[in-house]
Amino acid sequence: MNWILLALLGYVVLQLAVVFLLARKPQTESDYLLAGRSLGPWLAVFSVFATWFGAETCIGAAAEAYAGGLEAVAADPFGYALGIVAMGLLFAAALRRRGLLTLADLFRHRWGSGVERLAALVMIPSSLLWAAAQVRAFGQVIASVSDLSLIAATGLAAFVVIAYTAVGGMWADAWTDLVQGLVLILGLVLLLAVFMLAGGFETLPETAAAAAARASSRDRPLIEVLAVPIFGTIAAQELTSRVLAMRDVTLARSATVAAGLVYLAVGMIPVLIGLGAASTLGTDVEPEQVLSRYARAQLPTVLYVVFLGALLSAILSTLSGALLVAGSLAAHNLIAPLAGPRLGERARLRLNRGAVVVFGVIAYLLSLGSESLYALVEQASGLASAGVLVLMVVAIFVPAVGGVASAAAALIASVVVYALASALEWSMPYLASLAAAVLAYAALAPFGPRAVEAPVLSRT
Repeated sequence: MNWILLALLGYVVLQLAVVFLLARKPQTESDYLLAGRSLGPWLAVFSVFATWFGAETCIGAAAEAYAGGLEAVAADPFGYALGIVAMGLLFAAALRRRGLLTLADLFRHRWGSGVERLAALVMIPSSLLWAAAQVRAFGQVIASVSDLSLIAATGLAAFVVIAYTAVGGMWADAWTDLVQGLVLILGLVLLLAVFMLAGGFETLPETAAAAAARASSRDRPLIEVLAVPIFGTIAAQELTSRVLAMRDVTLARSATVAAGLVYLAVGMIPVLIGLGAASTLGTDVEPEQVLSRYARAQLPTVLYVVFLGALLSAILSTLSGALLVAGSLAAHNLIAPLAGPRLGERARLRLNRGAVVVFGVIAYLLSLGSESLYALVEQASGLASAGVLVLMVVAIFVPAVGGVASAAAALIASVVVYALASALEWSMPYLASLAAAVLAYAALAPFGPRAVEAPVLSRT
């Protein structure tokens, strides 16, 4: 076993040690899922940033910039950063004020338990696809520095993160997000410094123009490319859970906006390196290997290990967040209500941890069957989020409009139309699903029972 792999495994073991030290902290379901709603400024900002800054931002953004120039990275980092900022400005305070545990709780308060369960069912696959993308990326990093096969490396990655997430919950996740976020920024800033010293900025206009010239024609309009990350981010339970974990309404708004700006600033580093990498690596490199190959070629071995640690940090944070979300939606919104009030806090904790383990195994199996990291992320962002977004907007801003039938129709229409439009290779499947959700909700708004919204549970 080479020393680079040992160093990476040592870094992962340290993360696991932190998690197990904090394992006794969660005493209630709220502790486990939302860190007791006590995240302060540092933990809040870095929890959002690190959760969202995944493998696709590092590897995917550099690959897209290398292959297609600046226009190819409209979605990431620009679209996702805009989505995070929009969540902070428009939705974060309203969500935090309601004292929810999950986004599906919002729908139960407004439309009842049937819509809550339907929403949970359509949101879980999105989190699973997101988690599968990160498991795949983690396995690729381990396989690249060892003699392990991709299947074995991915299995190791899945085992580590299942244990990591199931034991600690949001408490451990938030603290390790802070560490991982700082390591991630350090690793990318080191790579940017080397890029500058190597004259990358001097050749950047030429290499960026050449990348744009090599780019194939866009198969989707820009409005569709941006709609998926912006609206998909706003409607993501992963982001909502971080907002709900912050200690008050004001911080929920400001920390989320700050995290979006940090995301954009740090996300530009892989973009710049991808745009300028051709001057060092040539133009025939596999795009998804550009960032790691550039780092390997330019960095001393010790700094290259720091860079790999940064990449693992990005993956660990995003993956643990996605598994925690899938588990919480299943345990809290689907299974626990069937048991009724007799289910105690310890049983709820065990239920959530068990759900994380189950979905971690499913994410591992999905990662083995995927052909593309970028495809998994795109499917995760687009699937079902249009209907969830429509319900969020209605529940928060126009609560007097529509009832149970219209809410259920919006969720179902968004999933069906997105799947159909993707299968038929329409140019704007996400916007089609969003339009379908809006039309379905409006068409059935006058009909069916209207559930009464529950009172706001918290204003702090």
